[in-house]
Amino acid sequence: MTNEDRRIREKLKQKTWNEIKTNDSWAIFKIMSEFVEGYERLSKIGPCVSIFGSARTKPDHANYKLSEEIAYKLTQNGFGVVTGGGPGIMEAGNKGAFRGKGVSVGLNIELPFEQHDNPYIDPGKSLDFDYFFVRKVMFMKYSQGFVVMPGGFGTMDELFEAITLIQTKKIGRFPIVLVNRKFWSGLLDWIKQTILEENGNIKEEDLNLFRLVDTADEAVEHFVKFYAKYNLAPNF
Repeated sequence: MTNEDRRIREKLKQKTWNEIKTNDSWAIFKIMSEFVEGYERLSKIGPCVSIFGSARTKPDHANYKLSEEIAYKLTQNGFGVVTGGGPGIMEAGNKGAFRGKGVSVGLNIELPFEQHDNPYIDPGKSLDFDYFFVRKVMFMKYSQGFVVMPGGFGTMDELFEAITLIQTKKIGRFPIVLVNRKFWSGLLDWIKQTILEENGNIKEEDLNLFRLVDTADEAVEHFVKFYAKYNLAPNF
């Protein structure tokens, strides 16, 4: 390679790097706009519980039906429901809230497999996000608790972020309910035996940051008891 070739190559690399820096800078405004819209619209929804779980769960599956029932019973106890706005468990949660005539919110995310809003979200309460981290802030800030159904990596991400923020006292404690003992038992056994007992990487009291249940009544009862003394006061 000649000196001239090296000079041209270095110039092209620098141009590319400058373009990247410029794009990153302008992305800040897009991120800000998502935060502003989210704060303005979600500050009006009142006390809500977020329901998480797999987008791949079909309407005839027991977990779908259980999610719908939990959402319905939450609305009968004064809570609205927030989901990720898509199909599967998310749809079930919004469907239950819709059936119960409660607030039904969807925080959708643009994904390569083209997730779309489900039809059970209230008009004006469907928000679209490009950034996962902005969307997760909205779940944390405007939820009075989490119902976590069986799901995949995204569900685990949302669960452990909530546990971590509560454990480190970055947010106030709220109820986290894991639904379906059979699904969660293997993970919880590993947490107890490996993370806690073998390595001491958490404290035993950290296991109290979530509750394991099997039924809709158990799930809803936990929220009702937790907030009985607060009269469903929003956390914002």
